[in-house]
Amino acid sequence: MATEARIKPQAFRLDKGQGAAEPARETFTLEPVEDFVEAEAAKAGAPLDPAERAVETAQRRGITQSALLSWGGLFVSAAGGFILLALSNWLIALVADLFARSKALGYAALGLGGLALLALAVMAGREIWSIARQSKIAHMHMSFAAARADDDRDSARRLVTGLVALQARRGSSAAVRANLLDLTKEIVDGRDLIDIAERDLVLPLDRDVAREIASAAKRVSMVTAISPRALVDVLFVAAQALRLVRRISEIYGGRPGFFGFLKLIRSVGAHLAITGGVAIGDSLIQQVVGHGIAARLSARLGEGVLNGMLTARVGLSAMAVCRPMPFAVEPPPGIGDVAPFLFQSDKKAEDKRKD
Repeated sequence: MATEARIKPQAFRLDKGQGAAEPARETFTLEPVEDFVEAEAAKAGAPLDPAERAVETAQRRGITQSALLSWGGLFVSAAGGFILLALSNWLIALVADLFARSKALGYAALGLGGLALLALAVMAGREIWSIARQSKIAHMHMSFAAARADDDRDSARRLVTGLVALQARRGSSAAVRANLLDLTKEIVDGRDLIDIAERDLVLPLDRDVAREIASAAKRVSMVTAISPRALVDVLFVAAQALRLVRRISEIYGGRPGFFGFLKLIRSVGAHLAITGGVAIGDSLIQQVVGHGIAARLSARLGEGVLNGMLTARVGLSAMAVCRPMPFAVEPPPGIGDVAPFLFQSDKKAEDKRKD
């Protein structure tokens, strides 16, 4: 009995120029099915762009980094424990001495000490909660980037639900949040769901952040231009930058305490160090030319414009670090987008000079 030959499945790719009729064998290119599947799978995940990679690197250096897993963190923990032990020993001796003098004084000291410990515990709990919340936002940002690149439907639904919960205290977006929760049960494509969440819920927050950056840059440029002392300029610029970073974090859902704010500042500084030249590359020439014009007209005006630009750059870095998802629907803004008045004033000044 003759045995029939079994043909393994293969994929055939037709070269250009061949018609629908049966071609000759030499006009076909044979390609194994495994190679074709691997090539398609390689296209599924898109690599992160340099801007997003810089944001995630800055977040890992500050917000999500554990301070205890370093020599500096070990030193602070050990020194803090030693000081706390010495302080506790001194307090015990003090209370014992007060009890020896009078029971009323001893009980009063115990009561005040208990209240102080209760307040310290509440403050410590708030600090831990604020650090955890800011770390959650940073991890959410990274997860959104990965889910969008992989078009992961399940991750997109889970992340959008978390984003809605993050903005639960904003009463102005109640209708948008309810609509997004309904869409998580209907939309199949994960990338589309993430884009809708960004457009409806995050872009309005971006506009609020842009207004905060513009206001801070305007205040800094005006105060610097009229300030009589350089020390006042430095203190005012630093205070405005710190206030701006905290305000941006609050708009995006963060509640930074003291130590959480220090971690946030570290992330913003890392982002400035990584992307300082790249982030302003689109308007670098405009900034240099504008500052040169202002400097020729007035040294104080030039300093005001430059400090306003620096404040806007700090705000843009804080915006990138604190944002719960990467920019996808719209490109990230530049200094000319959030503070165009810095350049318009220079142009008007140059027109007046020419006249």
